[in-house]
Amino acid sequence: MTDFSQFLRHIALENAVKYDGKTNAKALVGKVLGSHPEYKAKMPELMQQLEAVVESVNATPLADQKAELEILGATQQTRKSHDQSELKELDGAKAGNVIMRFAPSPSGPPHIGHAITGGLTSLYVKKYGGKFILRIEDTNSDNIEIDAYKWLYEDLQWVFGNISEVVIQSDRMHIYYDYANRLFESGHLYVCECSSEQFKKYVEAKTDCPCKNHSPVDQLKRFERMFDKESGNGYKEGEAVVRFKAGMSHPNPAMRDFPLIRINDSPHPRQGTKFRVWPLMNFSVFVDDVEMGMTHIIRAKEHLDNSKRQELMYAAIGKQAPRSYFTGRYNIEGLEISKSRTKELIAKGEYSGWEDPRLAFIKPLRRRGYQPGAFLNFTKAVGLSPVDKTITMQDFFALLDNYNKEFIDPVANRYALLHDPVEVKLKNIGQESQTVMLDLHPKARGSGGRPFTINGSVLIEKEDLDATKEGCFVRLMDFCNLKRVGDMLEYSSESYEDYKAAPSNNKTIIHWLPADQSQLTTVHIQMPDGSQLLASAEKHIDRVKVGDVVQFERFGFCRLDSIDEKSGIRKFWYGHR
Repeated sequence: MTDFSQFLRHIALENAVKYDGKTNAKALVGKVLGSHPEYKAKMPELMQQLEAVVESVNATPLADQKAELEILGATQQTRKSHDQSELKELDGAKAGNVIMRFAPSPSGPPHIGHAITGGLTSLYVKKYGGKFILRIEDTNSDNIEIDAYKWLYEDLQWVFGNISEVVIQSDRMHIYYDYANRLFESGHLYVCECSSEQFKKYVEAKTDCPCKNHSPVDQLKRFERMFDKESGNGYKEGEAVVRFKAGMSHPNPAMRDFPLIRINDSPHPRQGTKFRVWPLMNFSVFVDDVEMGMTHIIRAKEHLDNSKRQELMYAAIGKQAPRSYFTGRYNIEGLEISKSRTKELIAKGEYSGWEDPRLAFIKPLRRRGYQPGAFLNFTKAVGLSPVDKTITMQDFFALLDNYNKEFIDPVANRYALLHDPVEVKLKNIGQESQTVMLDLHPKARGSGGRPFTINGSVLIEKEDLDATKEGCFVRLMDFCNLKRVGDMLEYSSESYEDYKAAPSNNKTIIHWLPADQSQLTTVHIQMPDGSQLLASAEKHIDRVKVGDVVQFERFGFCRLDSIDEKSGIRKFWYGHR
Protein backbone atom coordinates (compact mmCIF):
# COMPACT_ATOMS: atom_id res chain seq x y z
CA MET A 1 0.00 0.00 0.00
CA THR A 2 1.47 3.36 -1.01
CA ASP A 3 1.44 6.34 1.33
CA PHE A 4 -1.33 7.95 -0.75
CA SER A 5 -3.55 4.86 -0.86
CA GLN A 6 -3.04 4.41 2.88
CA PHE A 7 -4.04 8.06 3.37
CA LEU A 8 -7.23 7.46 1.36
CA ARG A 9 -8.11 4.39 3.39
CA HIS A 10 -7.44 6.23 6.63
CA ILE A 11 -9.81 9.11 5.85
CA ALA A 12 -12.42 6.70 4.45
CA LEU A 13 -12.32 4.69 7.67
CA GLU A 14 -12.60 7.87 9.76
CA ASN A 15 -15.69 8.92 7.83
CA ALA A 16 -17.26 5.46 7.86
CA VAL A 17 -16.82 5.03 11.60
CA LYS A 18 -18.38 8.46 12.14
CA TYR A 19 -21.46 7.45 10.11
CA ASP A 20 -22.19 3.93 11.38
CA GLY A 21 -19.88 2.07 9.04
CA LYS A 22 -20.70 3.68 5.69
CA THR A 23 -19.00 6.41 3.66
CA ASN A 24 -19.05 7.73 0.10
CA ALA A 25 -16.44 9.12 -2.25
CA LYS A 26 -17.97 12.60 -2.60
CA ALA A 27 -17.74 13.15 1.15
CA LEU A 28 -13.98 12.57 1.03
CA VAL A 29 -12.98 14.70 -1.95
CA GLY A 30 -12.57 17.96 0.00
CA LYS A 31 -10.24 16.41 2.56
CA VAL A 32 -8.15 14.76 -0.14
CA LEU A 33 -7.72 17.95 -2.15
CA GLY A 34 -6.88 19.91 1.02
CA SER A 35 -3.86 17.66 1.56
CA HIS A 36 -3.09 16.83 -2.08
CA PRO A 37 -4.14 19.78 -4.28
CA GLU A 38 -2.25 18.25 -7.22
CA TYR A 39 -5.21 15.88 -7.72
CA LYS A 40 -7.46 18.77 -8.81
CA ALA A 41 -6.00 18.33 -12.28
CA LYS A 42 -6.75 14.59 -12.34
CA MET A 43 -10.18 14.24 -10.76
CA PRO A 44 -11.28 11.17 -12.79
CA GLU A 45 -8.25 9.24 -11.52
CA LEU A 46 -8.89 10.42 -7.96
CA MET A 47 -12.58 9.44 -8.05
CA GLN A 48 -11.71 6.00 -9.40
CA GLN A 49 -9.30 5.42 -6.51
CA LEU A 50 -11.77 6.77 -3.98
CA GLU A 51 -14.60 4.56 -5.28
CA ALA A 52 -12.40 1.47 -4.92
CA VAL A 53 -11.37 2.41 -1.38
CA VAL A 54 -14.95 3.27 -0.36
CA GLU A 55 -16.27 -0.03 -1.70
CA SER A 56 -13.66 -1.95 0.28
CA VAL A 57 -14.26 0.05 3.47
CA ASN A 58 -18.05 -0.24 3.25
CA ALA A 59 -17.70 -4.01 2.86
CA THR A 60 -15.85 -4.16 6.17
CA PRO A 61 -17.92 -4.65 9.36
CA LEU A 62 -18.05 -1.60 11.63
CA ALA A 63 -16.16 -3.33 14.46
CA ASP A 64 -13.34 -4.21 12.06
CA GLN A 65 -13.34 -0.66 10.69
CA LYS A 66 -12.81 0.71 14.20
CA ALA A 67 -10.01 -1.75 14.93
CA GLU A 68 -8.25 -1.03 11.63
CA LEU A 69 -8.60 2.73 12.10
CA GLU A 70 -6.91 2.51 15.49
CA ILE A 71 -4.07 0.40 14.11
CA LEU A 72 -3.64 2.52 10.99
CA GLY A 73 -3.45 5.68 13.05
CA ALA A 74 -0.78 4.18 15.31
CA THR A 75 1.19 2.96 12.30
CA GLN A 76 1.10 6.33 10.57
CA GLN A 77 2.27 8.01 13.77
CA THR A 78 5.13 5.51 14.05
CA ARG A 79 6.08 6.06 10.42
CA LYS A 80 5.90 9.85 10.77
CA SER A 81 8.36 9.71 13.66
CA HIS A 82 10.52 7.20 11.80
CA ASP A 83 10.60 9.18 8.56
CA GLN A 84 11.79 12.26 10.44
CA SER A 85 14.63 10.48 12.20
CA GLU A 86 15.73 7.69 9.82
CA LEU A 87 18.77 5.74 11.05
CA LYS A 88 21.14 7.63 13.31
CA GLU A 89 24.64 8.14 11.96
CA LEU A 90 27.42 5.86 13.27
CA ASP A 91 30.53 7.67 14.44
CA GLY A 92 33.46 7.21 12.11
CA ALA A 93 31.52 5.14 9.60
CA LYS A 94 33.03 5.37 6.11
CA ALA A 95 31.12 4.39 2.99
CA GLY A 96 32.06 0.90 1.89
CA ASN A 97 34.32 0.19 4.88
CA VAL A 98 31.87 -0.74 7.63
CA ILE A 99 32.24 -4.26 9.07
CA MET A 100 29.53 -5.44 11.48
CA ARG A 101 28.28 -8.73 12.83
CA PHE A 102 25.24 -10.45 14.26
CA ALA A 103 26.10 -13.30 16.60
CA PRO A 104 23.32 -15.68 17.72
CA SER A 105 23.84 -19.02 19.42
CA PRO A 106 22.61 -22.23 17.71
CA SER A 107 20.15 -23.19 20.44
CA GLY A 108 17.25 -23.19 17.99
CA PRO A 109 15.90 -21.38 14.93
CA PRO A 110 15.78 -17.56 14.87
CA HIS A 111 12.67 -15.80 16.17
CA ILE A 112 11.09 -12.39 15.85
CA GLY A 113 13.59 -10.91 18.34
CA HIS A 114 16.50 -11.91 16.07
CA ALA A 115 14.78 -10.24 13.13
CA ILE A 116 14.50 -6.97 15.08
CA THR A 117 17.93 -6.87 16.76
CA GLY A 118 19.89 -8.33 13.85
CA GLY A 119 17.85 -6.29 11.41
CA LEU A 120 19.31 -3.08 12.81
CA THR A 121 22.86 -4.24 12.04
CA SER A 122 21.78 -5.37 8.57
CA LEU A 123 20.22 -1.97 7.85
CA TYR A 124 23.36 -0.11 8.90
CA VAL A 125 25.55 -2.23 6.62
CA LYS A 126 23.12 -1.50 3.78
CA LYS A 127 23.22 2.20 4.66
CA TYR A 128 27.01 2.53 4.53
CA GLY A 129 28.08 -0.46 2.44
CA GLY A 130 30.60 -2.99 3.69
CA LYS A 131 30.50 -6.45 5.23
CA PHE A 132 27.82 -8.12 7.35
CA ILE A 133 29.05 -11.27 9.12
CA LEU A 134 26.77 -13.87 10.66
CA ARG A 135 28.82 -15.37 13.48
CA ILE A 136 27.38 -18.47 15.12
CA GLU A 137 28.62 -18.54 18.70
CA ASP A 138 28.75 -22.20 19.73
CA THR A 139 31.60 -22.49 22.23
CA ASN A 140 29.13 -23.55 24.93
CA SER A 141 28.25 -27.14 24.05
CA ASP A 142 25.48 -27.44 26.65
CA ASN A 143 22.57 -25.97 24.67
CA ILE A 144 23.02 -26.57 20.95
CA GLU A 145 20.40 -27.72 18.42
CA ILE A 146 22.40 -29.28 15.58
CA ASP A 147 19.98 -28.19 12.84
CA ALA A 148 20.15 -24.59 14.07
CA TYR A 149 23.41 -23.97 12.18
CA LYS A 150 21.49 -24.37 8.93
CA TRP A 151 18.34 -22.66 10.20
CA LEU A 152 20.16 -19.55 11.35
CA TYR A 153 21.68 -18.85 7.96
CA GLU A 154 18.61 -19.79 5.91
CA ASP A 155 16.10 -17.78 7.93
CA LEU A 156 18.29 -14.77 8.70
CA GLN A 157 19.56 -14.44 5.14
CA TRP A 158 15.92 -14.51 4.04
CA VAL A 159 15.14 -11.61 6.39
CA PHE A 160 18.33 -9.55 6.01
CA GLY A 161 19.40 -10.39 2.47
CA ASN A 162 22.96 -9.08 2.88
CA ILE A 163 24.89 -11.65 4.94
CA SER A 164 28.28 -11.78 3.24
CA GLU A 165 30.01 -14.41 5.39
CA VAL A 166 29.13 -17.09 7.94
CA VAL A 167 31.61 -17.90 10.71
CA ILE A 168 31.23 -20.77 13.20
CA GLN A 169 33.26 -20.27 16.36
CA SER A 170 33.90 -23.95 17.08
CA ASP A 171 35.81 -24.11 13.78
CA ARG A 172 38.24 -21.48 15.05
CA MET A 173 39.58 -23.09 18.23
CA HIS A 174 43.25 -22.96 17.22
CA ILE A 175 42.94 -19.22 16.60
CA TYR A 176 41.71 -18.78 20.17
CA TYR A 177 44.57 -20.91 21.50
CA ASP A 178 47.08 -18.83 19.55
CA TYR A 179 45.74 -15.60 21.05
CA ALA A 180 45.78 -17.17 24.51
CA ASN A 181 49.44 -18.16 24.15
CA ARG A 182 50.37 -14.67 23.01
CA LEU A 183 48.56 -13.09 25.97
CA PHE A 184 50.20 -15.52 28.39
CA GLU A 185 53.59 -14.64 26.98
CA SER A 186 52.89 -10.92 27.37
CA GLY A 187 51.82 -11.47 30.99
CA HIS A 188 48.12 -10.60 30.59
CA LEU A 189 46.63 -13.98 31.54
CA TYR A 190 46.99 -16.44 34.39
CA VAL A 191 45.59 -19.86 35.30
CA CYS A 192 43.51 -19.73 38.47
CA GLU A 193 42.99 -22.87 40.58
CA CYS A 194 40.72 -21.18 43.15
CA SER A 195 37.15 -22.30 43.59
CA SER A 196 34.47 -19.76 42.69
CA GLU A 197 33.78 -19.25 46.41
CA GLN A 198 37.45 -18.58 47.16
CA PHE A 199 37.86 -16.17 44.27
CA LYS A 200 34.72 -14.30 45.27
CA LYS A 201 36.38 -13.51 48.61
CA TYR A 202 39.40 -12.06 46.80
CA VAL A 203 37.08 -9.94 44.67
CA GLU A 204 35.28 -8.60 47.73
CA ALA A 205 38.59 -7.87 49.46
CA LYS A 206 40.09 -6.34 46.29
CA THR A 207 43.21 -8.47 46.72
CA ASP A 208 45.07 -10.61 44.19
CA CYS A 209 44.65 -14.35 43.96
CA PRO A 210 47.95 -16.20 44.74
CA CYS A 211 47.69 -17.96 41.37
CA LYS A 212 48.44 -14.64 39.72
CA ASN A 213 52.02 -14.54 41.06
CA HIS A 214 53.48 -17.27 38.81
CA SER A 215 55.77 -16.22 35.95
CA PRO A 216 54.50 -16.19 32.34
CA VAL A 217 56.53 -19.35 31.65
CA ASP A 218 54.88 -21.16 34.59
CA GLN A 219 51.46 -19.84 33.55
CA LEU A 220 51.91 -21.37 30.10
CA LYS A 221 52.81 -24.72 31.67
CA ARG A 222 49.68 -24.55 33.82
CA PHE A 223 47.69 -23.70 30.69
CA GLU A 224 49.08 -26.82 28.99
CA ARG A 225 47.84 -28.91 31.92
CA MET A 226 44.29 -27.78 31.10
CA PHE A 227 44.55 -29.73 27.82
CA ASP A 228 45.92 -32.88 29.50
CA LYS A 229 43.14 -35.34 30.16
CA GLU A 230 45.04 -38.61 29.95
CA SER A 231 48.33 -38.45 31.96
CA GLY A 232 46.87 -37.86 35.40
CA ASN A 233 48.82 -34.60 35.78
CA GLY A 234 46.25 -32.46 34.04
CA TYR A 235 43.44 -30.43 35.53
CA LYS A 236 39.96 -31.89 35.79
CA GLU A 237 36.87 -29.99 34.71
CA GLY A 238 36.18 -27.19 37.20
CA GLU A 239 39.70 -27.23 38.71
CA ALA A 240 41.15 -24.34 36.68
CA VAL A 241 40.12 -21.32 34.60
CA VAL A 242 42.13 -18.74 32.68
CA ARG A 243 41.66 -15.17 33.95
CA PHE A 244 42.54 -11.80 32.48
CA LYS A 245 44.74 -9.53 34.61
CA ALA A 246 42.32 -6.63 34.71
CA GLY A 247 43.23 -5.72 38.29
CA MET A 248 41.33 -6.25 41.53
CA SER A 249 40.77 -2.62 42.48
CA HIS A 250 38.24 -1.71 39.79
CA PRO A 251 35.13 -0.07 41.30
CA ASN A 252 32.94 -2.51 39.35
CA PRO A 253 33.43 -6.04 40.80
CA ALA A 254 32.45 -7.54 37.43
CA MET A 255 35.64 -6.11 35.93
CA ARG A 256 38.05 -7.67 38.42
CA ASP A 257 40.22 -10.42 36.84
CA PHE A 258 37.33 -11.91 34.90
CA PRO A 259 37.50 -15.47 33.43
CA LEU A 260 38.18 -16.11 29.74
CA ILE A 261 38.80 -19.85 29.24
CA ARG A 262 37.54 -23.01 30.96
CA ILE A 263 37.56 -26.80 30.76
CA ASN A 264 34.41 -28.49 29.47
CA ASP A 265 34.50 -32.23 28.82
CA SER A 266 30.92 -32.43 27.51
CA PRO A 267 30.81 -33.69 23.90
CA HIS A 268 30.18 -30.88 21.43
CA PRO A 269 27.41 -31.55 18.85
CA ARG A 270 29.75 -30.60 15.97
CA GLN A 271 33.23 -31.22 17.37
CA GLY A 272 32.59 -34.22 19.60
CA THR A 273 35.41 -34.60 22.18
CA LYS A 274 38.09 -33.07 19.98
CA PHE A 275 38.45 -30.09 22.34
CA ARG A 276 38.16 -29.80 26.11
CA VAL A 277 39.52 -26.26 26.63
CA TRP A 278 36.91 -23.76 25.48
CA PRO A 279 36.92 -19.95 25.31
CA LEU A 280 34.21 -18.18 27.25
CA MET A 281 32.10 -15.61 25.43
CA ASN A 282 34.26 -12.57 26.19
CA PHE A 283 37.41 -14.18 24.85
CA SER A 284 35.97 -15.68 21.65
CA VAL A 285 34.12 -12.44 20.88
CA PHE A 286 37.26 -10.36 21.46
CA VAL A 287 39.42 -12.60 19.23
CA ASP A 288 36.85 -12.76 16.44
CA ASP A 289 36.18 -9.02 16.48
CA VAL A 290 39.93 -8.37 16.19
CA GLU A 291 40.48 -10.95 13.46
CA MET A 292 37.46 -9.84 11.41
CA GLY A 293 38.23 -6.15 11.70
CA MET A 294 34.95 -5.08 13.28
CA THR A 295 34.37 -1.35 12.96
CA HIS A 296 31.01 -0.96 14.70
CA ILE A 297 29.01 -3.25 16.98
CA ILE A 298 25.36 -3.04 18.05
CA ARG A 299 24.78 -4.86 21.32
CA ALA A 300 21.98 -5.30 23.83
CA LYS A 301 22.66 -2.98 26.75
CA GLU A 302 23.05 -5.92 29.16
CA HIS A 303 26.39 -6.44 27.41
CA LEU A 304 27.73 -3.09 28.61
CA ASP A 305 30.13 -4.75 31.08
CA ASN A 306 31.21 -7.27 28.44
CA SER A 307 32.01 -4.43 26.08
CA LYS A 308 34.22 -2.83 28.73
CA ARG A 309 35.98 -6.15 29.39
CA GLN A 310 36.72 -6.50 25.68
CA GLU A 311 38.04 -2.93 25.54
CA LEU A 312 40.60 -3.90 28.21
CA MET A 313 41.75 -6.81 26.07
CA TYR A 314 42.04 -4.57 23.01
CA ALA A 315 44.25 -2.25 25.04
CA ALA A 316 46.40 -5.22 26.07
CA ILE A 317 47.31 -5.90 22.43
CA GLY A 318 47.63 -2.22 21.52
CA LYS A 319 44.53 -1.96 19.31
CA GLN A 320 41.53 0.38 19.24
CA ALA A 321 38.25 -1.32 20.09
CA PRO A 322 35.30 -1.04 17.67
CA ARG A 323 32.67 1.60 18.38
CA SER A 324 29.82 0.00 20.32
CA TYR A 325 26.18 1.06 20.44
CA PHE A 326 23.62 -0.34 22.84
CA THR A 327 19.95 -1.15 22.40
CA GLY A 328 17.30 -1.54 25.04
CA ARG A 329 15.30 -4.69 25.58
CA TYR A 330 12.25 -5.08 23.34
CA ASN A 331 9.67 -6.85 25.49
CA ILE A 332 6.57 -8.19 23.74
CA GLU A 333 4.06 -9.07 26.45
CA GLY A 334 2.40 -12.44 25.99
CA LEU A 335 4.81 -13.68 23.33
CA GLU A 336 6.90 -16.80 24.02
CA ILE A 337 10.24 -16.62 22.22
CA SER A 338 12.47 -18.45 24.69
CA LYS A 339 14.13 -21.21 22.67
CA SER A 340 14.82 -23.41 25.71
CA ARG A 341 11.22 -23.07 26.94
CA THR A 342 9.86 -23.71 23.43
CA LYS A 343 12.07 -26.78 23.12
CA GLU A 344 10.57 -28.16 26.34
CA LEU A 345 7.03 -27.57 25.09
CA ILE A 346 7.82 -29.26 21.77
CA ALA A 347 9.16 -32.28 23.67
CA LYS A 348 5.94 -32.38 25.71
CA GLY A 349 3.85 -32.30 22.54
CA GLU A 350 2.29 -28.91 23.26
CA TYR A 351 3.74 -27.58 20.02
CA SER A 352 4.05 -29.64 16.84
CA GLY A 353 7.61 -28.40 16.23
CA TRP A 354 9.61 -25.25 15.57
CA GLU A 355 7.23 -24.38 12.71
CA ASP A 356 4.06 -24.53 14.79
CA PRO A 357 1.89 -21.62 13.56
CA ARG A 358 1.40 -20.37 17.13
CA LEU A 359 5.12 -19.59 17.47
CA ALA A 360 6.80 -16.27 16.69
CA PHE A 361 9.79 -17.88 15.00
CA ILE A 362 10.84 -16.85 11.51
CA LYS A 363 9.94 -20.22 10.00
CA PRO A 364 6.19 -20.20 10.78
CA LEU A 365 5.92 -16.44 10.17
CA ARG A 366 7.49 -16.95 6.77
CA ARG A 367 5.00 -19.73 5.98
CA ARG A 368 2.18 -17.36 6.95
CA GLY A 369 3.23 -14.90 4.27
CA TYR A 370 5.19 -12.28 6.20
CA GLN A 371 7.77 -10.54 4.03
CA PRO A 372 11.38 -9.61 4.92
CA GLY A 373 10.70 -5.92 4.35
CA ALA A 374 7.99 -5.92 7.01
CA PHE A 375 10.49 -6.95 9.70
CA LEU A 376 13.14 -4.50 8.47
CA ASN A 377 10.74 -1.56 8.25
CA PHE A 378 9.48 -2.32 11.75
CA THR A 379 13.11 -2.43 12.95
CA LYS A 380 13.88 0.84 11.23
CA ALA A 381 10.94 2.48 12.99
CA VAL A 382 12.15 1.21 16.38
CA GLY A 383 15.64 2.55 15.61
CA LEU A 384 18.85 2.55 17.61
CA SER A 385 18.00 3.43 21.20
CA PRO A 386 19.10 2.18 24.65
CA VAL A 387 15.58 2.70 26.03
CA ASP A 388 13.65 -0.46 26.96
CA LYS A 389 10.37 -0.83 25.11
CA THR A 390 7.30 -2.82 26.10
CA ILE A 391 4.40 -3.58 23.79
CA THR A 392 1.57 -6.09 23.95
CA MET A 393 1.60 -8.99 21.53
CA GLN A 394 -1.63 -7.71 19.96
CA ASP A 395 -0.24 -4.23 19.34
CA PHE A 396 3.04 -5.63 18.06
CA PHE A 397 1.37 -7.78 15.43
CA ALA A 398 -1.06 -5.01 14.54
CA LEU A 399 1.92 -2.84 13.59
CA LEU A 400 3.83 -5.66 11.91
CA ASP A 401 0.73 -6.61 9.91
CA ASN A 402 0.43 -3.09 8.55
CA TYR A 403 4.08 -3.05 7.51
CA ASN A 404 3.55 -6.43 5.85
CA LYS A 405 0.44 -5.23 4.06
CA GLU A 406 2.53 -2.60 2.28
CA PHE A 407 4.35 -5.43 0.49
CA ILE A 408 1.58 -7.94 -0.15
CA ASP A 409 -1.49 -5.79 -0.76
CA PRO A 410 -0.30 -4.46 -4.16
CA VAL A 411 0.47 -7.94 -5.50
CA ALA A 412 -1.96 -10.32 -3.76
CA ASN A 413 -4.75 -11.34 -6.13
CA ARG A 414 -8.25 -11.43 -4.70
CA TYR A 415 -10.39 -14.55 -4.47
CA ALA A 416 -13.65 -15.52 -2.77
CA LEU A 417 -13.88 -18.09 0.01
CA LEU A 418 -16.78 -19.31 2.14
CA HIS A 419 -16.39 -21.44 5.26
CA ASP A 420 -20.11 -21.80 6.12
CA PRO A 421 -21.95 -21.39 2.81
CA VAL A 422 -25.71 -21.43 2.20
CA GLU A 423 -27.41 -21.41 -1.17
CA VAL A 424 -29.73 -18.51 -1.93
CA LYS A 425 -32.10 -18.26 -4.89
CA LEU A 426 -31.88 -15.04 -6.85
CA LYS A 427 -35.46 -14.02 -7.58
CA ASN A 428 -36.13 -12.19 -10.88
CA ILE A 429 -32.49 -12.40 -11.93
CA GLY A 430 -33.67 -12.58 -15.52
CA GLN A 431 -31.49 -14.90 -17.56
CA GLU A 432 -31.36 -18.55 -16.54
CA SER A 433 -27.61 -18.51 -17.04
CA GLN A 434 -25.20 -15.61 -17.27
CA THR A 435 -21.46 -15.04 -17.05
CA VAL A 436 -20.05 -12.53 -14.57
CA MET A 437 -16.45 -11.33 -14.86
CA LEU A 438 -14.66 -10.28 -11.68
CA ASP A 439 -11.22 -8.68 -11.38
CA LEU A 440 -8.16 -10.27 -9.83
CA HIS A 441 -7.08 -7.04 -8.15
CA PRO A 442 -8.70 -3.65 -7.35
CA LYS A 443 -5.89 -1.90 -9.22
CA ALA A 444 -6.84 -3.81 -12.37
CA ARG A 445 -10.45 -2.65 -12.62
CA GLY A 446 -12.13 -3.99 -15.74
CA SER A 447 -9.35 -6.40 -16.65
CA GLY A 448 -11.29 -9.46 -15.52
CA GLY A 449 -9.59 -12.79 -14.96
CA ARG A 450 -12.28 -14.45 -12.80
CA PRO A 451 -15.30 -15.54 -14.91
CA PHE A 452 -18.29 -17.11 -13.12
CA THR A 453 -21.41 -18.69 -14.57
CA ILE A 454 -24.55 -17.93 -12.54
CA ASN A 455 -27.60 -20.19 -12.82
CA GLY A 456 -30.22 -18.46 -10.70
CA SER A 457 -28.60 -18.93 -7.29
CA VAL A 458 -25.41 -18.17 -5.38
CA LEU A 459 -23.62 -19.25 -2.21
CA ILE A 460 -23.08 -16.73 0.58
CA GLU A 461 -21.93 -16.96 4.20
CA LYS A 462 -24.71 -18.08 6.52
CA GLU A 463 -23.87 -15.28 8.96
CA ASP A 464 -24.28 -12.72 6.15
CA LEU A 465 -27.73 -14.09 5.33
CA ASP A 466 -28.71 -14.15 9.00
CA ALA A 467 -27.57 -10.54 9.40
CA THR A 468 -29.76 -9.19 6.59
CA LYS A 469 -33.21 -7.92 7.53
CA GLU A 470 -36.35 -7.96 5.47
CA GLY A 471 -35.97 -5.28 2.79
CA CYS A 472 -32.22 -4.97 3.33
CA PHE A 473 -30.33 -3.75 0.26
CA VAL A 474 -27.57 -6.31 -0.44
CA ARG A 475 -24.77 -5.94 -2.98
CA LEU A 476 -23.00 -9.06 -4.15
CA MET A 477 -19.46 -7.75 -4.40
CA ASP A 478 -18.66 -6.53 -7.93
CA PHE A 479 -21.84 -8.14 -9.32
CA CYS A 480 -25.34 -6.88 -8.57
CA ASN A 481 -27.78 -5.40 -6.04
CA LEU A 482 -30.44 -7.46 -4.30
CA LYS A 483 -33.18 -7.01 -1.71
CA ARG A 484 -33.99 -9.47 1.04
CA VAL A 485 -37.51 -10.82 0.45
CA GLY A 486 -38.36 -13.65 2.81
CA ASP A 487 -35.82 -16.43 2.35
CA MET A 488 -34.79 -15.15 -1.04
CA LEU A 489 -32.75 -12.29 -2.44
CA GLU A 490 -34.61 -10.46 -5.16
CA TYR A 491 -32.63 -8.96 -8.05
CA SER A 492 -32.70 -5.15 -8.12
CA SER A 493 -29.96 -3.86 -10.45
CA GLU A 494 -26.25 -4.07 -11.27
CA SER A 495 -25.40 -0.39 -10.77
CA TYR A 496 -23.12 0.45 -7.88
CA GLU A 497 -24.64 3.94 -7.95
CA ASP A 498 -28.00 2.39 -6.99
CA TYR A 499 -26.35 0.72 -4.03
CA LYS A 500 -24.75 3.98 -2.90
CA ALA A 501 -28.11 5.74 -3.07
CA ALA A 502 -29.80 3.21 -0.78
CA PRO A 503 -30.31 4.14 2.93
CA SER A 504 -27.01 3.66 4.77
CA ASN A 505 -28.63 1.98 7.78
CA ASN A 506 -30.08 -0.92 5.80
CA LYS A 507 -27.54 -2.05 3.23
CA THR A 508 -24.44 -4.23 3.08
CA ILE A 509 -21.83 -5.62 0.68
CA ILE A 510 -21.10 -9.34 0.87
CA HIS A 511 -18.89 -11.75 -1.07
CA TRP A 512 -20.27 -14.80 -2.81
CA LEU A 513 -19.61 -17.86 -4.95
CA PRO A 514 -21.61 -19.53 -7.72
CA ALA A 515 -23.81 -22.39 -6.51
CA ASP A 516 -22.08 -24.83 -8.83
CA GLN A 517 -19.59 -27.41 -7.56
CA SER A 518 -17.76 -27.52 -10.89
CA GLN A 519 -16.70 -23.90 -10.28
CA LEU A 520 -15.56 -24.53 -6.71
CA THR A 521 -12.69 -26.24 -4.94
CA THR A 522 -11.92 -27.18 -1.34
CA VAL A 523 -9.10 -25.43 0.47
CA HIS A 524 -7.48 -26.15 3.80
CA ILE A 525 -6.38 -23.16 5.90
CA GLN A 526 -3.92 -23.41 8.80
CA MET A 527 -4.94 -20.76 11.33
CA PRO A 528 -2.46 -18.95 13.66
CA ASP A 529 -4.07 -20.46 16.79
CA GLY A 530 -3.27 -23.99 15.58
CA SER A 531 -6.78 -24.77 14.38
CA GLN A 532 -7.52 -25.80 10.80
CA LEU A 533 -10.33 -24.64 8.56
CA LEU A 534 -11.89 -26.39 5.56
CA ALA A 535 -13.60 -23.99 3.19
CA SER A 536 -14.97 -23.64 -0.33
CA ALA A 537 -13.15 -21.33 -2.70
CA GLU A 538 -13.54 -20.40 -6.35
CA LYS A 539 -11.91 -22.78 -8.81
CA HIS A 540 -9.69 -19.95 -10.08
CA ILE A 541 -7.53 -20.52 -6.98
CA ASP A 542 -6.05 -23.48 -8.87
CA ARG A 543 -3.79 -21.07 -10.77
CA VAL A 544 -2.06 -19.94 -7.55
CA LYS A 545 1.47 -21.29 -7.10
CA VAL A 546 3.01 -22.56 -3.88
CA GLY A 547 4.53 -19.57 -2.08
CA ASP A 548 2.06 -17.03 -3.51
CA VAL A 549 0.14 -14.78 -1.12
CA VAL A 550 -3.50 -14.09 -1.96
CA GLN A 551 -6.28 -12.20 -0.25
CA PHE A 552 -9.50 -14.05 0.42
CA GLU A 553 -12.05 -11.25 0.40
CA ARG A 554 -13.30 -10.23 3.86
CA PHE A 555 -11.22 -13.05 5.38
CA GLY A 556 -7.56 -12.15 5.14
CA PHE A 557 -4.21 -12.63 3.43
CA CYS A 558 -3.11 -16.26 3.10
CA ARG A 559 -0.06 -17.99 1.60
CA LEU A 560 -0.32 -21.20 -0.40
CA ASP A 561 1.94 -23.58 1.51
CA SER A 562 1.44 -26.90 -0.28
CA ILE A 563 -0.79 -28.94 -2.60
CA ASP A 564 -1.78 -32.46 -1.62
CA GLU A 565 -0.57 -34.82 -4.36
CA LYS A 566 -3.49 -37.25 -4.02
CA SER A 567 -6.50 -35.01 -3.38
CA GLY A 568 -5.22 -31.83 -5.00
CA ILE A 569 -6.45 -29.88 -1.98
CA ARG A 570 -4.53 -26.66 -1.53
CA LYS A 571 -3.29 -25.92 1.97
CA PHE A 572 -2.95 -22.25 2.86
CA TRP A 573 -1.49 -20.65 5.96
CA TYR A 574 -3.42 -17.67 7.29
CA GLY A 575 -1.42 -14.46 7.66
CA HIS A 576 -3.53 -11.53 8.83
CA ARG A 577 -6.35 -9.18 7.84
